[in-house]
Amino acid sequence: MSATSDIEQLIEIMSRLPGLGPRSARRAVLHLIRKRSQLLHPLSETMATVAATARECLNCGNISTQDLCEICTSNVRQTGQICVVEDVSDLWAMERTGMFKGRYHVLGGTLSALDSVGPEELGLVRLEGRIPAEDVKEVILALNATVDGMTTAHYIADLLEARVRVTTLAQGVPVGGELDYLDDGTIGAALAARRPV
Repeated sequence: MSATSDIEQLIEIMSRLPGLGPRSARRAVLHLIRKRSQLLHPLSETMATVAATARECLNCGNISTQDLCEICTSNVRQTGQICVVEDVSDLWAMERTGMFKGRYHVLGGTLSALDSVGPEELGLVRLEGRIPAEDVKEVILALNATVDGMTTAHYIADLLEARVRVTTLAQGVPVGGELDYLDDGTIGAALAARRPV
C-alpha cells in the first residue's frame, strides 16, 4: 500500500466519524500530519491504548478501562439513586452539569419493535438486580423525549413501580426559550408539567 493510499484510507475512516464528512476529515488529517509530533503520534498511541483497554462497566454500562468504572467505585458518589440513560453520551452530558451525585445505568438503546430491541437487550434484569443490592430508593429516567424513549420510560416505570420511586426529568420550555420558536410537543409538555409560581 502506498503512502498516498494510506493517507486516503485514514481520511476515509475519519469521514465515518459523527460530525465529520469527507472534507472535514481531509482537513483534520492534513492538520494531524502537519502537527505530527504534537498531535498525530500522541493520538495514535492513545488510540492504541484505548482500543486495547476500553470496556463496558460490568455494573452500569459506562465506558471505562476497568471492569467497574470510576463512578461505580467512587466512595463519594451517593447511593440510593440511579439515573437511567439511553447511551454513554447521555451519561457524559449529565456529568458535565455536575448536578447529579448518584450512580447511573446505561441501557445502550431503547425499546424498538422495528429494530427487534426488547427488554432483554437493554439489560433491565441487571437494573432490577441493582435496586436491592445498592439499596436504591429512586430511579430517575433521563431518556430522550422520542417515541422510543418515552415507550422505554413507561415500560421501566411499570416494571419498577412497586419497588422504588420512579421519576423523570422535567420537559418543556428551556431556559431562555421563546414560545414562538418552540414546537407544539414541547409547549404541550410544558403545559402538562406546569407548577405553582
